[in-house]
Amino acid sequence: MAGERGVIVIGAGPCGLMLAIELGRRGIPVIVLEEKTSPAGFPAANATQARTMEHYRRLGFADEIRALGLPADHPTDIAYFDRYTRHELARIRLPSAQAARAIIRSLTGSWSAAELPHRCSQMYIERVLREKAQACRTVSIRAGWCAVALHQDTDAVAVEAERVDGSDRAMLEAAYVVGADGAASRMRKMLGYDLVGEGGKVRDFLGGRMLALYFRSADVYDVIPHPRAWMYWAVNRERRGIMACLNGRDEFVFHTQLREGEEAFRISDAEANAFFHLALGARLDIDIIARSAWNAGYALVAEGFRNGRVLLAGDAAHLFTPTGGLGYNTAVEDAVNLGWKLAAVLKGWGGPVLIDSYELERRAIACRNTAHARTFADSVGGFVPPRELEEEGAAGEAARKAAGDHLGAHARFEFDIPGITFGARYDGSPVIVPDGRSPPADTVNDYLPSACPGGRAPHLWLPDGRSLYDALGFELTLLRLGTHPVDAAAFPAAAAALAMPLAVLDVAGDEARDLYGADLALIRPDQIVAWRGNAAAGAADVLQRVAGHG
Repeated sequence: MAGERGVIVIGAGPCGLMLAIELGRRGIPVIVLEEKTSPAGFPAANATQARTMEHYRRLGFADEIRALGLPADHPTDIAYFDRYTRHELARIRLPSAQAARAIIRSLTGSWSAAELPHRCSQMYIERVLREKAQACRTVSIRAGWCAVALHQDTDAVAVEAERVDGSDRAMLEAAYVVGADGAASRMRKMLGYDLVGEGGKVRDFLGGRMLALYFRSADVYDVIPHPRAWMYWAVNRERRGIMACLNGRDEFVFHTQLREGEEAFRISDAEANAFFHLALGARLDIDIIARSAWNAGYALVAEGFRNGRVLLAGDAAHLFTPTGGLGYNTAVEDAVNLGWKLAAVLKGWGGPVLIDSYELERRAIACRNTAHARTFADSVGGFVPPRELEEEGAAGEAARKAAGDHLGAHARFEFDIPGITFGARYDGSPVIVPDGRSPPADTVNDYLPSACPGGRAPHLWLPDGRSLYDALGFELTLLRLGTHPVDAAAFPAAAAALAMPLAVLDVAGDEARDLYGADLALIRPDQIVAWRGNAAAGAADVLQRVAGHG
């Protein structure tokens, strides 16, 4: 790498691209090596959680993301059926993109946030992330390139790279390398780390080899005699499946679990169509655009996230069964956490403990989130449909009522998860300054806003109509809270002496002071509370610790 040593990112999925944006917006030289020569063309993750949307908002493109995917007024309900054209068993109603924009300002408590979730295929979102990364003058994305070897010492990492077609080779050098190269990560294998946890869990559904069909049909909505949804689950004893709407018109993705003796590469398009027909409960001509096979039943985390100057992030570091939509969103948070820390160290104001804190903070969250995804998969995939489910008469009605009760409860359990979305915490991190008070319990379906250091900064709307998050600085921000703000001059003075970027934001009124439980709060670039207190005494010590100088 010519000039200043920066970062080489291996992989251009959501994690790698988000990391490139975080670094590029801070002026750090970045080379992204991506084996693919064109953007993703197959639907992958379909749920962007509210916390991820808040990060897209922080970077200025949340509205662009929310405009993608379904039409603005399309419902985002999750609905369960025995077969899509027959009995509806349960439904959780969720707002359209248009409604999400309208209601977010009125929500409090668990859903006090700057953004609500958004339902959109990752293949659309990746195009925006790639565009934003390429717009950074210090970011270079090299499509069709892969890393074949690493050599590191105490000062730098050398990467042997080659074109996937073998036509060219190069030796690149960087201060750090990040492997964000997916579940089969070559980088993880180079570091000698295994994935540990639960693999290959067998369930009635979402526990085995899965077949995915990306298809086009203008008639799906006409054939299904139920109100529109975003995600359709078929729950029966013959062929279970999940169908997600991609554009709200004619493109869908359908997943079904393969049974013993069914091998994806041996299944013809006609047989794949028949699988869909069984879940649909009717025959319908569909145009299969692409197919894919994948494995469900995983809750795995890499043994380590770092070896010297080489780090792992995203699916290279953790592998999920996609219930709860936690894999892609956890990957984005990895990038956000790591991006500002690498930039701080490369710019000279971050200390060595800052990079150490990445693994300490994010591996614990990976273990937490994979465990939650496994629990969701057990709840829905472990449910065995009653034999009488599709019968007419009293026995069938009773079976459908029992199934609906279970699936309705499950839907609320899996898809109303502010506790998971907002409640991740970095307690015990060496770059968090505890204040002796205990944080709220970590729960799935409830979130209690708390400024206890180590968690997401509590959100509120400011009198001028902005989100608090819109007013935060891009790097560290010191909040002065309350009607009579305390003298905090020691913080900017100490930050200047340490060459640390620090903004000071006054938030007047009792609401903010009561919400944060202190007169002052130090917010990290990733919107995590690093410290809070009632006086600026010891400001230099606080900043030294938060910056990773021990």
